[in-house]
Amino acid sequence: QVQLVESGGGLVQTGDSLRLSCAASGRTFSSYVMAWFRQAPGKEREFVAGIRWSHGVTVYTDSVKGRFTISRDKAKNTMYLQMNSLKPEDTAVYYCAAREGLGAGDDYSARATYTYWGQGTQVTVSS
Repeated sequence: QVQLVESGGGLVQTGDSLRLSCAASGRTFSSYVMAWFRQAPGKEREFVAGIRWSHGVTVYTDSVKGRFTISRDKAKNTMYLQMNSLKPEDTAVYYCAAREGLGAGDDYSARATYTYWGQGTQVTVSS
């Protein structure tokens, strides 16, 4: 059984940085895609960034490009989201998600394709 546990959220000011962590357990993840999603109050859960576990290919949503960096530590089975230059519109509950990779043309942003989810961690950016 795959388990995902997020940590690192908090209350920060505009322009600050945070690093989220997602500790994964329950199997080997070499064939997996893992991702960060976020959900603001009253809004749909949206894709933030994804990474292919084996070779580290990354994808970002446009609104975070140049500010956020997704990475993973294979030895620790942990995925990270380094968030810099935070804005109030980044305020949301952040979730990590995981699933098997789907091969060529895999759309990392497709929320419905993810099998496993963490419980979420709150990020609040004050203006």
